[in-house]
Amino acid sequence: MSEISILRRDERAGYQLRELYRRHGYTLYRMSKFEEYDLYVRNKSFLVSEHILTFTDTDGRLMALKPDVTLSIVKNSPDAPGATQKVCYNETVYRTSPAAAGYREIMQAGLECIGDLDAYTAGEVLALADESLALISGDHLLDISHMGVAAGLLEGIPEEIAHTLLEELGRKNAAAIRDICARRGLPRETADRLETLALLYGPPEEVLPRLAGLVQGQTAEAAVRELEDLCGLMAAMGRASHLRLDFSIVNDMRYYSGLIFRGYLPGLASGVLSGGRYDNLLHRMGRRGGAMGFAVYLDQLERLETEEPSYDVDTLLLYGPEDSPSTVAERAAAILAQGRSVRAERHIPQGVRFRTTERVSEGGEL
Repeated sequence: MSEISILRRDERAGYQLRELYRRHGYTLYRMSKFEEYDLYVRNKSFLVSEHILTFTDTDGRLMALKPDVTLSIVKNSPDAPGATQKVCYNETVYRTSPAAAGYREIMQAGLECIGDLDAYTAGEVLALADESLALISGDHLLDISHMGVAAGLLEGIPEEIAHTLLEELGRKNAAAIRDICARRGLPRETADRLETLALLYGPPEEVLPRLAGLVQGQTAEAAVRELEDLCGLMAAMGRASHLRLDFSIVNDMRYYSGLIFRGYLPGLASGVLSGGRYDNLLHRMGRRGGAMGFAVYLDQLERLETEEPSYDVDTLLLYGPEDSPSTVAERAAAILAQGRSVRAERHIPQGVRFRTTERVSEGGEL
């Protein structure tokens, strides 16, 4: 039995993901378990959960146990115009989780790419998101969207109304979108376009042609061209078979500026991976350039159905008073050298499941 096979599912996934990112040139990033509370309170709507654990430091500052990794990386990494920083992490965050009530220590793995980003870099991040899901399950989906498509359709609409429409778009609530547009006196064409966008879903080759007659304005048209290029790059990388376009994936426009995506596994209603391009967050924090990344929520893996192993140990090694301790040790070492796990006992223990039984004195399988 290999060392990695005895780890919990979330621990095993965290180890494998870190190795995946390292092989693609991402440097492991280590950070403190806490930050000043002000960092998070100023960016609460960027967080997965608005609940934050706080404490007062010895110098009187209000501190927070880290509920998010991205904000810490952006705050603490150097601003290097013209360069690209590629970092990955396997960290514990502290927040509420849909998997259980109350605050939890949650293992989270992911990567961030900050600085001078180009089309290939964006494609690499998206491809690594797909490969991350594939490491956990071959039966996965990576749903992608682009904030520019919805932003283009919402141009000229008052911010409060646009925010409400964006929320209903995220719920795929076409009826609510129609009602809001009617009550606010928006053109019927706007309502029709938003309703259609809310319900669009499918593989890129099916959905992208339907966007041609739907989008309007330079912002939306540029977003569609970027999606076409990214989907083409993913196909060239051999990672397009699990892609789906879903424009109900929306995030706060104050932080996200382009591609956004979520990853799903069978048996989990909520996404296990979330990411996107967050240039606007970078600029809000006084940084230049662009930023894109994603996180895998390893705590969600606890909710996946797991196949119970049929045995606890490969070989039960039985010995008697006639067998010297050195002989037992030698025989156990020989079994381990064959790649099998072994448990040495004088008698067959109750409640222990094993594949085979051997006796030291006979040196053979029963």
